[in-house]
Amino acid sequence: MSRPVVVTIPHSLGRDEAIRRLRAGFGKVRSSFGESFVILKDEWSGGHLDFHASLLGQSTTGRIDVSDDQVRVEVDLPWVLSLFASKARDLVREEGRRMLEKPATPEA
Repeated sequence: MSRPVVVTIPHSLGRDEAIRRLRAGFGKVRSSFGESFVILKDEWSGGHLDFHASLLGQSTTGRIDVSDDQVRVEVDLPWVLSLFASKARDLVREEGRRMLEKPATPEA
């Protein structure tokens, strides 16, 4: 049975800018964690993202919902990883804040 980890991250960017930064940041997460975190599928629809990933060899799914002033991240952890739910929550919160607080850079 999976155990969801839910993190809400406030921001003041507006919905469109938050989505832009998350899309860019989510792509970078793939290279940051090497083979310990592999995105198998990610599908954006407006301000909603559904994703499937492999974390430490365990399959997981998640959802991200972006609003004008907050981002809600929900990750379904398999039982083995649910033992680390607190650390996972902290990691998701920190990575999300990093993506949203990063200064805007011009697109190439």
